[in-house]
Amino acid sequence: MAEIKNIEGLSIDNVRDLVDQGAKFVIFQYSISLLVVSFRQSSSIYFIRPDESTFGKHIGFTLLSLVMGWWGIPWGPIYTIGALYTNLSGGKDVTFEIMDQIAATHGTRQPGGSNPANPYNLPNNSGNNSSNQSNSGYNIPNQNPNQNQNPNPSSSNYNIPR
Repeated sequence: MAEIKNIEGLSIDNVRDLVDQGAKFVIFQYSISLLVVSFRQSSSIYFIRPDESTFGKHIGFTLLSLVMGWWGIPWGPIYTIGALYTNLSGGKDVTFEIMDQIAATHGTRQPGGSNPANPYNLPNNSGNNSSNQSNSGYNIPNQNPNQNQNPNPSSSNYNIPR
């Protein structure tokens, strides 16, 4: 299961509402090099609320890349510049992929396009405050424990590249 940071205590309805208000899911990159070998990695997924900045989330990855990323030939500088660009531009936005996965697990998309009132077509179960874990592949609580879950959750997990 991919861990999403900064989502503690939120239900699917809360996540949907916050995304509609401008929240997003992002990943940050970092680079580490040791002369002849260079690594480019991605962070965990971070949920950035509409009123939050990404600066506090990416600064550690950015500083790590600045200090440790340049030293590999030839990929160290290339990976480091890419990581710095990604982080300083707010991270790689993976909101659509996460919301698509949640919609696939907790509701189906409308054929031929999305509903403008609910672009991610998630079920609205406002009356249920269950905190069960979903089978969506992410740590977002399930809204309705009696809802039919995907019988093979591993086949529907979205694989975010690292």
